[in-house]
Amino acid sequence: MYKNKAENGNNNLCGPKVKALREKLSPKTSQKKLADMLQLAGLDVDKNAVQRIESGQRFVTDIELRTLAKVLHASYEELLND
Repeated sequence: MYKNKAENGNNNLCGPKVKALREKLSPKTSQKKLADMLQLAGLDVDKNAVQRIESGQRFVTDIELRTLAKVLHASYEELLND
């Protein structure tokens, strides 16, 4: 049987890392501000989508992962690894 969830039951692997990187951004970056940054980079998400990504409730596509990495100045591997 195929599993579409992480071992902890989350729908993505990158959520906690996205949150940690967002909180380290300078100046201080809220979920709303990150959503605005992602929209400027061409990704159609809002603050609620960012919240659900960070909490692991929302799946993240490869296109979204690429844009998250770009905006957060991180690599794909950094977003996916613990």
